[in-house]
Amino acid sequence: MENYFTALNAINVNDKTEKKNGLTYLSWAWAWGEVKKLYPDTIYTIYENADGWNYHSDGNTAWVKTGVTVNGLEHIEYLPVMDYKNKSIPADAVTSFDVNKAIQRSLTKALARHGLGLYIYAGEDLPEGDSGEKPTTKADKKSDNKPDFSEMAQEQITQSQANVLHELIRQFGADEKKLCQYYKVAAVEAMTNEQYSTALVELKKKYSKDK
Repeated sequence: MENYFTALNAINVNDKTEKKNGLTYLSWAWAWGEVKKLYPDTIYTIYENADGWNYHSDGNTAWVKTGVTVNGLEHIEYLPVMDYKNKSIPADAVTSFDVNKAIQRSLTKALARHGLGLYIYAGEDLPEGDSGEKPTTKADKKSDNKPDFSEMAQEQITQSQANVLHELIRQFGADEKKLCQYYKVAAVEAMTNEQYSTALVELKKKYSKDK
């Protein structure tokens, strides 16, 4: 049986990427088209909040939740709504344009989990087995003092974001120590934006159920 991940992971996407502010972006439209050509039954989902919005918010920042299903397997991605510097945009300043960009980036990232362009997130220049040449690694790129695509959404959260999590933990009676162990951080304050978005959704979902 064909391993669909291997097939997608072997595709060289380099000529479909562009550089912005030192980061590498893959065209969402091209990525979607390539996967659909190979696996026509592929679908994507934009998860809405309880009010039917296509993004989620804790009142301080915002994030999107998307999923891509290939061959019956869904991979879900959470991505903060960020500005051009990849900093979380305050919730009261988020526009529909910002949300749309976040959704496109999140879907591209979900597609990468299925294999297409995953090597970009791994900090490499070529897919596995593409040319026999040794790919550039994260360490090589860091020597140029340039961030790579894998650094998207990895900035440490602000104190106000940490306070939101502390409050949810208190309200729910969750075990903060176990939460930190799960995300492999010493404290809530050490979480990245991506970890924060995921933890926030999961805590709220569990808390709402118990309520």
